[in-house]
Amino acid sequence: MLPFCGRLDKKEGAWRGATRRFKARAAPLLAVCQVSILTFALLPLPQSPKKHLYKSVASNHNQRMKITLTPDYPRSWIRLVLLLANLLHLLPGLAFAAAPGHAERVIVVGANRAYPPYEFLDKNGAPAGYNVDLTRAIAKVMGMEVEFRFGNWSDIRAGLASGEIDILQGLSYSEPRAQEHDFSPPTAIIQHAIFARVDSPAVSSLEELRGKKIILFKEGIMYDTLIAAGYGPDLILTGTPADALRLLSSGQHDYSIIAILPGMSLVRELNLSNLTPVVRNIAVQKYGYAVKKGNAELLARFSEGLAIVQKTGQYQDIYDQWLGVQESRRISWERAVRYGAFIVGPLLLILTATVVWSRTLQRRVAVRTAELANEVTERKRALEELQRHQDKLIQADKMASLGILVSGVAHEINNPNALILLNTPILKEAYADAIEILEEHFRQHGDFSLGGLPYSRMRQEVPRLTDEVQESARRIRRIVDDLKDFSRRDDAAISTYFALNPVVEAALRLVDPTLRKATSHFHLELASDLPEICGSPQRIEQVVINLVLNACQALGDRSGAIAVRTRLNRNAAEVILEVRDSGSGISPEHLPHLTDPFFTTKREIGGTGLGLAISAGIIEKHGGTLEFSSTPAVGTLVTVHLPILPREFAP
Repeated sequence: MLPFCGRLDKKEGAWRGATRRFKARAAPLLAVCQVSILTFALLPLPQSPKKHLYKSVASNHNQRMKITLTPDYPRSWIRLVLLLANLLHLLPGLAFAAAPGHAERVIVVGANRAYPPYEFLDKNGAPAGYNVDLTRAIAKVMGMEVEFRFGNWSDIRAGLASGEIDILQGLSYSEPRAQEHDFSPPTAIIQHAIFARVDSPAVSSLEELRGKKIILFKEGIMYDTLIAAGYGPDLILTGTPADALRLLSSGQHDYSIIAILPGMSLVRELNLSNLTPVVRNIAVQKYGYAVKKGNAELLARFSEGLAIVQKTGQYQDIYDQWLGVQESRRISWERAVRYGAFIVGPLLLILTATVVWSRTLQRRVAVRTAELANEVTERKRALEELQRHQDKLIQADKMASLGILVSGVAHEINNPNALILLNTPILKEAYADAIEILEEHFRQHGDFSLGGLPYSRMRQEVPRLTDEVQESARRIRRIVDDLKDFSRRDDAAISTYFALNPVVEAALRLVDPTLRKATSHFHLELASDLPEICGSPQRIEQVVINLVLNACQALGDRSGAIAVRTRLNRNAAEVILEVRDSGSGISPEHLPHLTDPFFTTKREIGGTGLGLAISAGIIEKHGGTLEFSSTPAVGTLVTVHLPILPREFAP
């Protein structure tokens, strides 16, 4: 037989596997049928004493002695045909049973010995975990015999490459791996996290780990990813995720990257209380069965078995047992259909009975059913609306709490900062008074040490240092004042005349750390001839912050650019604010929904879908408009139009 390859061969392998399993399961029934046919064919043929006499019955004894019974020849021909057909059916079966290699061999399944809750060895050394139970369920429905082989992940992958292992029950998908392996449909989605000691400096991305020592278990997906990204010299490799976390907990090296569920399970199991995940979602991969490239028949059998256990509900039970307690519970489409069938099925039976019983009753039931359906639809719509309002209230409560927190922090920062601003001028005056004495000492005795440095250098550095301290303290005061203004409740009507440029500058000061981290090409252009506009400065500042933060999130790296510009449109009597980025852009189908509540394309990085919706509402209350234009892979331009109202027309 030629080796299977490509999509057609996978289907052919799955069909042949299904045929072989059907024969195996139907063998007892076929055997009973064959025995019945043989028994029927070999029993003595019945004879008819009346219908097939050579002569009629006579009245004397001699004539009766000549009576001869004749076999039933049509039935004998039928028996002969059945006997020959049965023998022809048995011969291929006997030949197939006698053929070498007919008995299926044990399939060796490779697994990581310490990757809970997916696969691991329990306290008794027995295989356990989500992958193990799923493999057992697939083997049972497919009639396969499997043997689990656990070990260090690098050894297990080497075993698959050498042929000692037939299939891996859990391997993360990537394009380079797809060159060497064939993958089944995913059985789970794995998120990777950065773990650190509780006293380690905070990080928020992989890029911040450059130059740090990162602990990984060898041959994992993040090992492949970081090697490809050039992190190789900084990687510390271990045999298992547990070894990596123990090494980090002992105080060695800086960070470790492990899938979030195995990492949290090991932290609890090993009581590594000084470790915590500092970034919970730096990479997401599909996770499933994998075979060596070209072993399409075995992969087709496991994929078919996976589809069966998903249809029968076993998959969901296994998922809930191992992963459901650590993730939000999911209701599969199949289970929802099954539950719906439990309700709809009896209703259909009742409906059928009523059709037979009476057409009048059928019409009444149909009308009532329609009313119930409408009621359910209205109730569902009301619940969805209630949920949306509840989410908005939760978000508003969070923002209110954040404002209170910011006000408290700002107050605590202002006290020591005020002392810095007060004492720095005194220190400058004291140094100015002492400079003559120090200069005289320098002329008489030559250079000397002052503050650990030569005086010849310090006499130039001290004035600059004190000026920098004073300027930094002033900057702290400006930032704190901006935070207090931004967090202050704005319950007044939108009727304040204010200049747009200072509001934009205050917003940019608040997001300055994010801007510096996101791009090294920021451009600000503020028109000098802008008239004042009527509205709420705090709310417009909130809009500017939202737009700039969205622009930062759209950039892939610091080489991207962000530009903020204000200008005047005299013909339309409006002030215009533009925020432009050279990021990933927005798909055309998403543009009409950008200001819809809870619509977001960044949910995996914490997006809520409320920023642009709130911003659009604020601009609308100011009588303005919010426009978006974007080209995928080129960038996005957001334009805010704010009308110029004469003071006599102000609300």
